[in-house]
Amino acid sequence: MAKALFLYSSREGQTKKIFSHIQTDLSEYDCELLDLHTIDTVDFSQYERVLIGASIRYGHLNKKLYQFIERNLSSLQQSKVAFFCVNLTARKEDQGKDTPEGSAYIKTFLKKSPWQPQLIGVFAGALYYPRYNWFDRTMIKFIMSITGGETDTSKEVEYTNWEKVTLFANKFKDM
Repeated sequence: MAKALFLYSSREGQTKKIFSHIQTDLSEYDCELLDLHTIDTVDFSQYERVLIGASIRYGHLNKKLYQFIERNLSSLQQSKVAFFCVNLTARKEDQGKDTPEGSAYIKTFLKKSPWQPQLIGVFAGALYYPRYNWFDRTMIKFIMSITGGETDTSKEVEYTNWEKVTLFANKFKDM
């Protein structure tokens, strides 16, 4: 069975949840899931496909993602590797914010990263107000009030478009 590697950078777990969904769509692959924050290098030759998923927090991807890219740039450029970003702005599908072309976060990523993935996905994340500490809950509520999102801090809201995730998984299989 072909092997696929999933590398995630997640804060609240939605990126991992998206990977679980993708894994069901890749039933012909033996999928291994690793936390990008806990590894330095990967032997990419062990995998037919590699997928990196990272979430945005306060407008930024985790710096460990960029450090991983720097350490593994040659392998990333020579392998079948795709990337997806999870953020709350992508909930605005009608504005195209759920596309690589319409995502300010992807534009910033592509400027900062020496690696330019051939396949990029952008998915809306989730709000988990009750799980956040006071500071995060207050800040995220403020950001959501400015951007027209949910501000009821007693709610958990999942914005992820699972059909879009499945379409991306199929493109990943066909790379």
